[in-house]
Amino acid sequence: MPDLSRIGEREKLKPKAGDEPHWQRLRQGVYLGYRPSKKKAGGTWFARFYDSEANRNSRKRLGDYGTLTGHDVFKQAKADAESWAETVESGGERARDLVTVKDACEAYLEQKPGSIAEGVFRRHVYSDPISKVKLDKLRRHHLEAWRKRLEQAPALLTRSKNGEKRWKERAKSTVNRDMVPLRAALGMVLKSGAPNTDAAWQEALKPFKGADKRRELYLDRDERRKLIDETGDEARPFVKALCLLPLRPGALAGLTVRDFEKRTRSLTIGKDKNGNPRQISLPPVIADFFSEQVKGKLPAAPIFARAGGEAWNKDAWKYPIKEAVKAAGVPGAASAYTLRHSVITDLIRARLPILTVAQLSGTSVAMIERHYGHLVRDDAEEALASIAI
Repeated sequence: MPDLSRIGEREKLKPKAGDEPHWQRLRQGVYLGYRPSKKKAGGTWFARFYDSEANRNSRKRLGDYGTLTGHDVFKQAKADAESWAETVESGGERARDLVTVKDACEAYLEQKPGSIAEGVFRRHVYSDPISKVKLDKLRRHHLEAWRKRLEQAPALLTRSKNGEKRWKERAKSTVNRDMVPLRAALGMVLKSGAPNTDAAWQEALKPFKGADKRRELYLDRDERRKLIDETGDEARPFVKALCLLPLRPGALAGLTVRDFEKRTRSLTIGKDKNGNPRQISLPPVIADFFSEQVKGKLPAAPIFARAGGEAWNKDAWKYPIKEAVKAAGVPGAASAYTLRHSVITDLIRARLPILTVAQLSGTSVAMIERHYGHLVRDDAEEALASIAI
């Protein structure tokens, strides 16, 4: 655990995977955190308090204290962290700072910034009546009404280059994904209510069961090679990487140069759906490809960047892949996620243990078994048939 009071030790700290701060214990249950900036000197300070009764950590972003220098920064951050912890300990934090559902969402984004959660809050919470409901008055019927409005809201199907939008009915799997940020934000400030009562706010946000459909579209290796060949120069490295590793497109786009260690051929995936950083070892042929991509780039630069140097996102990679799909003559429904599904399918077909596939792809064994278990069963049948007498 670092000593954040020492300027030299603080300046040597590197950003951690997932933007997690470096923590220093001030007293039992109270911690001061520091997250060094990736782009400039200095960083952002945080406070953390562990509530033993609720068995839960609370966090608060204190800021960067831009007007202070040297030892004064630590002194002020320490004083603010201790003061905030005392307020939380006495039960006054929520009443003072977090009043409404919107307040809880904004506080969540301060602690766990992310474009997905921010977009969900902007589209479905801030402009909805639920945003003004006070946290101490929030009940299950408020969230049931919000969920009904969410289910009835049309989902954007596609956006053409001339700006024309097309809509479709919101799928249950989409509703499940859109409920996650609000459930997480409320879970940080509210205790779960007694089951089967109107105080059980959490019950209104339970996901639909069986909503995620198994992906059926598969591109074999020849089709994936055609797709890579037909992809434009700007997007080709990104698409090739999707064909080499079973990573989610967003996780791949979030990789920076410092995430790849050339000497050990290891790749750290910090930003992913499950939120837990993981490290995978690359074979030489893939490591060589990554070495080419990071050559001459700064540590904080994206490994796979667009022409202007910015990282890829779903709105940017969608059209190059769509054009390549058409040019390659593969099924028109193919997308970035089709490539991930195809790589996972090949790994399962190669009889790689399901646990290993789950670890590589950043998902659970249960999900792999649910969506790819039929491939294992097929292989089992072939094995049994081969020994039939």
